[in-house]
Amino acid sequence: MKKIFSFLLLLLVGLTAARAQVVVEVTLEQEQFLPGEALPVAVRISNRSGRTLHLGESPDWLTFSVQSRDGTRVTRNGDVPVLDAFTLDSSKVATKRVDLGPYFSLTRAGRYNVTATVRIKDWDGLAASPQKIFDIIPGTKVWSQEFGVPPGSATNQPPELRNFALLQANYLRSELRLYFRLTDATDTRVMKLFPLGQIVSFARPEAQVDSHSRLHVLHQNGARTSLYTVITPEGDTAVRRIYDYANVRPHLQVDREGKISVAGGVHRPTHADIPAAEKKEDETKPAKP
Repeated sequence: MKKIFSFLLLLLVGLTAARAQVVVEVTLEQEQFLPGEALPVAVRISNRSGRTLHLGESPDWLTFSVQSRDGTRVTRNGDVPVLDAFTLDSSKVATKRVDLGPYFSLTRAGRYNVTATVRIKDWDGLAASPQKIFDIIPGTKVWSQEFGVPPGSATNQPPELRNFALLQANYLRSELRLYFRLTDATDTRVMKLFPLGQIVSFARPEAQVDSHSRLHVLHQNGARTSLYTVITPEGDTAVRRIYDYANVRPHLQVDREGKISVAGGVHRPTHADIPAAEKKEDETKPAKP
């Protein structure tokens, strides 16, 4: 019994010393996420040990634990890839950024916390961060459509089927956001999920799929503005533009050839345009002295 107690005491002392010499902190870009959404975290490591640390040399140098509100550990889908050797001098700070979304089964709405633990091989110690709390919030599906993925080359195989969906979620109970989601045909495996932006509560988004299986979405994101987005079958954003109201409210239209575009409104170029907005000729010329 005394030996066990002594071992635990030494372990506790070692952990306390590591925490004092190396400070670990987890930060999040936001505090609310939808099930299946990317969950980017930044782990900030401050070296106060007085010596250079050698980190990132083994797959377990940085590990994460995610727990639900009742203390239940969230199931892992795989190991978070963190292997990337580097040195951290004393009094310096390093930040490691990873996406935890694909590696933890965060499918249920609720409150969770994440902890990061750094293994310090230089003196065989551990340094853990304080818990960082975040919420998984439910989204309401407002539109969905099944589509076939265009084949990459000539084939006799039937097309792969996937689902486009638009969801709304009340972010921080103060901002209604519109989300895009791409899933497999069974609607169980999330391939892509990301916010399209804020949406006003009194307007429904317009959505149509073109002949190339691209999704066109137009939604009102302000009193007199709408956001137009085109998304590929792989879930990548191909077009993103802001339209201001003119005499007619912006809306989607389909021509005789099946081409989808925005009618009404005026495109207002911004730095967030995809593809990037072309600069005017006078903007590209150098200023005269």
